[in-house]
Order: sequence, then structure tokens, then C-alpha cells
Amino acid sequence: MLPTSFEGRLRLPILVSPMFLVSGPNLVVESCKAGVIGSFPAFNQRTSDGYEQWLKDVRARVGDNGVPWATQYPVHRTNDRLQADFALTIKYQVPILISTIGITREVTDAVHAYGGLVFHDAINVRHAKKALEANVDGIIAVSGGAGGHSGTYNPFAFLGELKPIMGDKTLILAGCMSDGQAVAGAIAAGADLAYVGTRFVNTVESIASEKLKRLVLESDITDVVYTDQVDGIGSSFLRQTLPGDDFREDLAKGGFNISEILEPKRWVDILSAGQGVGAIDDIPTTAELVDRFERGYHRAVARLGAVPLMPRVAAAS
Repeated sequence: MLPTSFEGRLRLPILVSPMFLVSGPNLVVESCKAGVIGSFPAFNQRTSDGYEQWLKDVRARVGDNGVPWATQYPVHRTNDRLQADFALTIKYQVPILISTIGITREVTDAVHAYGGLVFHDAINVRHAKKALEANVDGIIAVSGGAGGHSGTYNPFAFLGELKPIMGDKTLILAGCMSDGQAVAGAIAAGADLAYVGTRFVNTVESIASEKLKRLVLESDITDVVYTDQVDGIGSSFLRQTLPGDDFREDLAKGGFNISEILEPKRWVDILSAGQGVGAIDDIPTTAELVDRFERGYHRAVARLGAVPLMPRVAAAS
């Protein structure tokens, strides 16, 4: 179910996902102005000081009574910025923290203390259960085909396993939703919110490189490659930007370190997108795009409402 604090504040059940080297303050603010939840990753700023400047900017422009917004970072011991970024999250009372890689009860308790919410990225049921034990407010079911670090599960199967364990928590579905019809499908299947990413790469307010925006326009589903051979975590990348066999060299040097994996300089040339790229053919403003999502969403709801119910057939005696 949706948090009670969302009542009357959302135009559509959409959370624009925090995309590495794509989401910045303008995309967050324009998403919120358009009536959907905006978000950005803390690591899109190179330092915690930079993260603080973005927090100030977004809070000042969205205000305390607008659509809620979110920041995201890994709650993992190898995140060198965790303590500093977490302290800033508390200081500026970020409405929603999206946690990845890990989550602890200490973090959720601290966010709940100021009235905030914690949503956690999960690629399987085991991760979701651990996050629920840490008292998160919602689970983001990152299904097969999603951009960036993602899972492999079919979205309907994943929702089917998660719904019985969610209780009154918020269930958010991620993966390949590029229009309002897809969002309506996610809600019809049992999600409370849709987590939409790749479609918002190609917006005027996105800070994505011109190269990425061009490749999104040129690519289709066959250009999206899922692999863990780039940084050790299963992710979706654009085939055209993957290097040769020598890209595994960094993995062989040592263990998993999230701060190194999310170092922006690593991703100037290797670019990520989800399987929904084939439906993207322009670069509208965020406001224009949300208008389209709204029209598509309502068309889908009307279409579903017009489907006649099948007559009930009596069981054979």
C-alpha cells in the first residue's frame, strides 16, 4: 500500500528512479513539479560536500509540502562516504532514502525518527526479506530488463512472491516501463508504484551525456546486454559501449568495493540503459513526458475497465 503521507500528493504512481550520471536536481525538481516522485543518487556528486549542495537546492525548490523526493546510496561497509552522506540525509530530512546493497535497522530508525521513509532495492526475495526485517517502508522489486544494477526475475513472478510477505509496506516495481500503459500494468499486477528510469534518461533536464542520449535513440532491446563482468554486479549495459576482454582486469585486482564501483570516472565510456530503449524516440521536457504518461495511464485504465467479465461457468457435477 502507499504511505499515508503520499495521499493527495501524487499525480501518477511513479517514482523516477535515481540514475547514475543521469539524475540531477533539475530532473528531480521537474519530476516533483509534474506530480511524480523525483530522485538522485548521492554518488552523482563526487563528494559529500557536493551532495549537500544538491540537497539544499532540491529542498529549497520543492519545499516541504510538495511531492516527496528521494536520494539513493549503498548502505554498505565499503561505501567510504556512508557516514557523511547519512548524516546529511538526516540533517536535511530527505523525505525518502532509497538504500541499495544493504540496509540496517539503525538507518531505518534514524530516518523514521524525523518522519522519513526508506525504500530498498531488491533483486530477489531473500534480499527483500532481510530489508523487511530491518523495517524498511517499501521494497523496490528490480526485475529483469531494468537498467543499471538489476535482477533477472520476470516482473509478474517477482511480484507474485513478494506480495504475500509485504503486509502494509509499499511494493514498487522496476523494469522496462517506458509509457503510461506499462505503469498501469504494473499497478494492475499488484505494485503500488512504478519505478521508471531509462525513459527519463532522454529528457531535457537529464544530465546524461549527449552520447548516452543519442545511443538511447539509436538502440533497441537487442543492444542491451546483461552481465556481471564489468563491475562484479549483474547490470544492463549498452552493447555498443562495452570494451573488449580486458575490461575484466579491474575485477581481478581485488574484492568488492562499492566506492570504487560507483566512481563516476569509471563510467564515462561504459553506458547503461534498460530494455525499454526501443520505445524511446525523442527528448521531451520532463513535464511533457509526464503528461504523456498520464494520458497513456488513463487510456490503459479505461481499456481495462471496458474489458467484459467472462461469464461464470457452472462446475460440472
